[in-house]
Amino acid sequence: MAMADITIYGAGIFGLSIAWSCVQRGAKVQVIDPYGVGAGSSGGVVGALAPHTPENWNDKKQFQFESLIMAQSYWRSVEETGGKSTGYARSGRLQPINDDRAMALAKARQKGAKDLWQGLAQFDIIDAPGPWSPKSETGLVIFDTLSGRMHPRMTCEALVAALETKGCFVKADSEPQGIVVEATGWKGLRTLADQMEQPVGNGVKGQAAVLEFATPLDAPQLFADALHIIPHANGTIAIGSTSEREFDDASSTDAQLDDVIARARQAFPVLADAPVIERWAGVRPRAKSRAPMIGHHPLRKGAFIANGGFKIGFGMAPKIAEVMADLILEGADQIPEGFRPEASLR
Repeated sequence: MAMADITIYGAGIFGLSIAWSCVQRGAKVQVIDPYGVGAGSSGGVVGALAPHTPENWNDKKQFQFESLIMAQSYWRSVEETGGKSTGYARSGRLQPINDDRAMALAKARQKGAKDLWQGLAQFDIIDAPGPWSPKSETGLVIFDTLSGRMHPRMTCEALVAALETKGCFVKADSEPQGIVVEATGWKGLRTLADQMEQPVGNGVKGQAAVLEFATPLDAPQLFADALHIIPHANGTIAIGSTSEREFDDASSTDAQLDDVIARARQAFPVLADAPVIERWAGVRPRAKSRAPMIGHHPLRKGAFIANGGFKIGFGMAPKIAEVMADLILEGADQIPEGFRPEASLR
């Protein structure tokens, strides 16, 4: 077997997408994960690609914007190569406008989007379109065309299928070869914190549910009461999620998810009778800086790290993968200052 140029630890969204960007440039890559593909939060059910608000703009928001814009072509290349769907669609998002304060904020953000989104996506105030819409006291909703959706598990499987056509396989164990990239999720953040004897990040548990409810393929996601309602192409609706800093069992669901489901049915009456077909829980990696942690590994010379995709990992993945491939293969460093590991070590 040919020696690998790159060994990536972690078969979640960051590890797999970085592998994909590297093999596309001709690198030989192996991915190692003893727990399997998407074993952590990347094997979840929600898949909301929701942009940051177009205000108080910074490098993190610009990076995410660019990643969301490039997502369609990036995921299409994965699907066409491996023959499996990611469930991706840039289908937009609806949010309610319930009072005068919310209307003023929506108008300010509408202006911000016009200035910052470069005409590549819209942020509009429209009449609530019908049953597939959040309840709105004013009868008006925000509709943005930058938001999208993808199915996390399907995306990981599609990446694996595409990688295998390039001779890159996910292994439970293997000797590291070549350059090492650590993309090991929340447990990796804990290990790094222990090694550095200082906090660098942690895991935040999330609970989510899947309901059986078919919508048109182009139906937008809904957002209200801090809940993401994501219609997937397979005839299901994902609802998420909780954010739990303290937890005993990473994979259990409880009354907190019951509350999420009840709130969703209240905010979105169309879901009142939709049956729950799955309850899911997992832990998402959150770096101390609250931004993804990517770049040179802070302890191991010549190695790299990609972690901390808390809540925005799938939306950030295309650009993170390309920027990391630039750095690993070409030495071209385009990482925003706030994303560097040093930002979580201060």
